[in-house]
Amino acid sequence: MRQSGTWMTIWDDRILEIIRNEDAGRVGDLAERDGIRISQSSVSRRCGKLADHGLLKPLGNGVYTITDRGKAYLDEEYDAENEVYLNGGSSLDAPSTSESTEP
Repeated sequence: MRQSGTWMTIWDDRILEIIRNEDAGRVGDLAERDGIRISQSSVSRRCGKLADHGLLKPLGNGVYTITDRGKAYLDEEYDAENEVYLNGGSSLDAPSTSESTEP
């Protein structure tokens, strides 16, 4: 089961799924899809929120691509609420938390 964040809506999963299947998505095109029943401005806000949480990456001009973190979320390998990978998984776009403290 996907571990969605309390900040997420049902539209977020659909947006992520569409962008994953098409490699990138433009806000205007997403808003015109049959499976998306929210306005273009709402799609834009949702894409921005998904980007803020690292699931999408803005490419400019209202175009977004899915990140490795977004793919992991769709594959049930990432907890969007706690922003952690499940089962010790990791990804290239995950922030690095290991720094050497040796002198």
